[in-house]
Amino acid sequence: MSAAAALAFVAETLVNVGTTSLTTPFSQNKQNEPAIAVDPNHPNVLVAGANDNIDMEACNAGDDTDCPFTNGVGGSGVYFSVDSGATWTQPTYTGWTARDCLGSVGPDAGCTPHVGSIGTVPKYYEAGLVSQGDPAVAFGPKPDANGHFSWANGSRLYYANLASNYSAVRSETAFKGFAAVAVSRTDNVVLAAAGGTAGKNAWKAPVIVTKQNSALFSDKEQIWADNAASSPFFGNVYVCNSAFRGAVSNGNSNVPVMVSVSSDGGNTWTSQQVTSATSNLQHGYRTGCTIRSDSHGAVYLAVTHFATGNPGIGSHDLLKSLDGGKTWTKPVSIFAMNDGCYNIDLVFNECTEDGTAGARSDLSAAPALDIANGAPTGVGATNEIVDAWADGRGPAGVTDTSGFNHEHVMISYSTNGGASWSAPQAVESAGDRGFYAAPAISPNGRDLYVVYNAFTTPFRNDTTTSRSLVGVVKHADITSGVPGAFSELHRGVSGDPRASSANSLVAEFLGDYVYGVATNTYGAAVWNDVRNGADCPAIDTYRALAQTGGGVPPAPQQDCPATFGNSDIFGGSYPDPTP
Repeated sequence: MSAAAALAFVAETLVNVGTTSLTTPFSQNKQNEPAIAVDPNHPNVLVAGANDNIDMEACNAGDDTDCPFTNGVGGSGVYFSVDSGATWTQPTYTGWTARDCLGSVGPDAGCTPHVGSIGTVPKYYEAGLVSQGDPAVAFGPKPDANGHFSWANGSRLYYANLASNYSAVRSETAFKGFAAVAVSRTDNVVLAAAGGTAGKNAWKAPVIVTKQNSALFSDKEQIWADNAASSPFFGNVYVCNSAFRGAVSNGNSNVPVMVSVSSDGGNTWTSQQVTSATSNLQHGYRTGCTIRSDSHGAVYLAVTHFATGNPGIGSHDLLKSLDGGKTWTKPVSIFAMNDGCYNIDLVFNECTEDGTAGARSDLSAAPALDIANGAPTGVGATNEIVDAWADGRGPAGVTDTSGFNHEHVMISYSTNGGASWSAPQAVESAGDRGFYAAPAISPNGRDLYVVYNAFTTPFRNDTTTSRSLVGVVKHADITSGVPGAFSELHRGVSGDPRASSANSLVAEFLGDYVYGVATNTYGAAVWNDVRNGADCPAIDTYRALAQTGGGVPPAPQQDCPATFGNSDIFGGSYPDPTP
C-alpha cells in the first residue's frame, strides 16, 4: 500500500457488494446508514460501514409474514477500497450466520443459525457479542510497542458500532445493559479486505467502550481519531454517544451525552458524562453527536438540543476540550435549527418527511462536523470547522414553518475555533428536500464537499402515490475561509423509498446518516440508495392499515416483487474540480 498510489475516481458505484450483491430476498437485501473514513497517510485507502442484513434469515424461514433480525446474527457491514473509492470489496469472514436460512413457501421449521460465512465485522460471536449496526469509522496512527504514535508505525482503523449480548443468560453476558458501544480495530486493511481466516485474524477482538449498567441503552455513537501529527494528543481516540438510561427511551427520560477517550490505541477507555441528563417537555433533550479535532489537539463535540413540539425549534450546541478529552466546556448554543418534524408516524412515534409510514427523519437536523486540520501532518491547517444538517425552516427564518415540503440542506462554518459561526445557508439544489447531510472539508481548507439524501416529491398523505429519493454530492471552493458557490458534482439515480422497509414491514427504513471525506485532491461520499428496490402494493396497503392498528402483514417473498426491501449504499469519489 503506497501513499503515492495512483488515484482513480468514479461518479458512483455500489459499496455493499457482498459475495452475491444481493437484491433479494428481504431482509438480506437491506443496507442503510453508511459511514466512511479515509486514511490521511494513504489517501487512496477508504473504509465504509453500514447497517447490513446480508447474514439475516429470509422472510420465508418459519412464518412467511415474519422478517425478524435473527438472534445472534450481526448487522455491521464493512467495505474497503484501495483505489480512492473507484471499486469496493466486502470481505467474507466466519461467524454466526443465517444467510442460508431461506425457508420455503408456507410454514416450516424456521431458521437454525450456525457458524458460517458472514459479511460483517468479525470476532463478535467469539467474544459473546452481536454487532448491531450504527457504524462509525476513523483512521489514526498505529502505536508502537512503547505506546508512541507515529504514522511511520502504520495506520490503525477503528470501527465503532452498537453491540448486544449474544446470550440472554445473565451469567453468560459480556456486559450489563441493553446495548453497548464496541470498537474493533485493524492495522492491516489490505489483509482485512481479503477476508478468509487471515483477514479475520487481521482484526483485533472488539472492546466494549461504554461503562455499562443493567438499565443502560448506549446509542447513536460517533468515533474520531486525532490524526494530525502536530497535535499534542496525536493518536487519541474519541467516542461520543447518547446514554438512554432506564431502558429504551422516547426522549422523555434521562439521556445525557457521553464521551469516551482512549490514549493507548483503543485498548482501554475512560468515559464521562458531558451534558445534563435532564430530558423532559420543558428542557428538551440532547442527542445526535459528532466529534472532531483540530491541528492543535482541540476537540469539538457538537450535539443537537431538540426542543419539543411539532416541529421542534432547537439548536446545535458545542462543547470543547483543550486537554485531550479530560475536561469539557459546558454546552453553548451556536445557532438555532428547525428539526422539520412536521409529521409523527402513528406506529413508531417518530418523525417522517416523505409521507405516511415514511422513513424516520429524527436525526436529520443533527450536526455533522468536519475540520480542516492538515492531516496527516497538521501542516497548512486552517482549522476551519464546517457543520451540515437538514433543516425544516422556511424562507423567513428558523421559526417559519412554511419550510414544510421545502426542507433545506444547511451549512455553517467557523474560522475562530467555534467562537462564532456564519449564518446558516441553504446549499441544496432546486427541488431537493434535504433528508440527511454531511460535510467534508479538505485538510488544507480549500475545498468543501457536501453529500446529502433528498426527497424530490412532496409529503404523501397516502402510501399508494409514488415517492422519490436521491443522493447528491456538491462542491464549493473556499477562499479566505468563505465557501463560494456550490456546484453539483453528482446526482444519483432516484428510487422510490417505499421499496425500503423496517423488518417489521410497517414503515420504510433508511437509517440516520450519510457521510463524506475529503483529501487535498479529492472528495468521497456514501449515501442511501433505493434505485434497485421495488415498491410492493401489498405492503403499501398494510402500512396504511397499520397506522390505525389494523391490517395483516403480507408474505413479502410471495406477495411482493423480488426486489422489495432492497436498499443499498452507493458511493462516489470526485477529483477537486478546481485544483
